[in-house]
Amino acid sequence: MSEIYEPAEDSHLLANVLQRYFSSHIQDLNFLEIGCGSGIQIKTLLNLGIKKENINCCDINPEAVAKCKELEVNCVLSNLFEKIEGKFDVIIFNPPYLPEDKNEPEDSRIATTGGKKGSEIVNKFLRDAKKHLKENGKIFLLTSSLTKDIDFLDYQIDLMATKKLFFEELFVWKLMLR
Repeated sequence: MSEIYEPAEDSHLLANVLQRYFSSHIQDLNFLEIGCGSGIQIKTLLNLGIKKENINCCDINPEAVAKCKELEVNCVLSNLFEKIEGKFDVIIFNPPYLPEDKNEPEDSRIATTGGKKGSEIVNKFLRDAKKHLKENGKIFLLTSSLTKDIDFLDYQIDLMATKKLFFEELFVWKLMLR
């Protein structure tokens, strides 16, 4: 299996949005992070005072699952929602969002490549997330200007943050069911 995805500009941008948003919206919310990687978003939630028992996560990488279990949150090995049960107030996803690049090493593609256009994993996530989002629940999703053909379906979408990099622009979206 590939190495754990280490936090980069995208991870930090998403963490900043979560810190700003939940600093004044903390309640007894239950969270799910898809693709927990290094655990940066889990650590952000814990630092905000979210109870460990209210934080759930999964990853396709067994090493990431093992690392996040060390944070004493519920973490399972799962490809997106494959092994996830229940509904959540908040779902967080920093997906693989880059279009396929044949020159990228195969072992790093799992963490970075979202399909031929970059949107295939995001679009599957958005279709499946509806079954796991509570009424009035929120999704925090990171995407890139390089990600083509994202289908936001009938979600209400709000742009929460952007960050320009030299080769792309990153976006953090808040999505809610209509």
